[in-house]
Amino acid sequence: MNLTVKDIAKKPVQTPKPDFEDLYIAVRQQEKRVYTDEQLQLLPDIDHLYYDEWKIRKRSSGRLTAYLEKKRKHLKILEVGCGNGWLSAKLSNIPNTRVTGLDINEIEIEQAKRVFKKDNLEFIYDSFTDSTFDNEKFDVIVFAASLQYFPSVINVLKQALAILRYGGEVHIVDTPFYTPVEAEKANARSCGYYAALGFPEMAAHYFHHSTSEFWGFKYELLFNPSNPFNRLFKKDPFYWVMIRK
Repeated sequence: MNLTVKDIAKKPVQTPKPDFEDLYIAVRQQEKRVYTDEQLQLLPDIDHLYYDEWKIRKRSSGRLTAYLEKKRKHLKILEVGCGNGWLSAKLSNIPNTRVTGLDINEIEIEQAKRVFKKDNLEFIYDSFTDSTFDNEKFDVIVFAASLQYFPSVINVLKQALAILRYGGEVHIVDTPFYTPVEAEKANARSCGYYAALGFPEMAAHYFHHSTSEFWGFKYELLFNPSNPFNRLFKKDPFYWVMIRK
């Protein structure tokens, strides 16, 4: 049967689903996590709605920076999912480093380029795939509050190790990990949170990983939040995972 113009008009319009980049920046704007250039220059020292979170990130970034400084050698560092670039900028203050920040969020990458101008620091707007860095090798690769946006820890770590120099390290910080039971509950919370925020599609891009996914890799927990001392005195909720090649 041939459709008439009237029939076509009655058909519901299929609105394209927003991609991850559009969803991510829309959610960050709704959450008030998009900062002005002046605020960005102050991070992680900022009196803000997320002050408590930034205190945690200040401590974790301080631990990571101190650890890398002790190596006392030239380091080529890649931060995957650098967002607005504040951590990449901090890492670039380590002597004898060359830092690259990579993110799929063009708005924040452009802001990072505008705010942080240093000879040993660059920002790239791109996704992290097998071909992103075809002819480059890094000494250190950092995932800070970004691993939860990758569906497979195993796959993304294999990608990272492929561009890591022998003896190099992957560092994962500011990232939640769960037991299988906890992950199921956390996923339900995320679905409810993003739905209430007005962006239910975002839940499909946020993943709840377990430390068991590091099995098979040469990994070490440099900070364990469940350690009795850390639970009592540090009270930071995130693991610091280091993986060697």
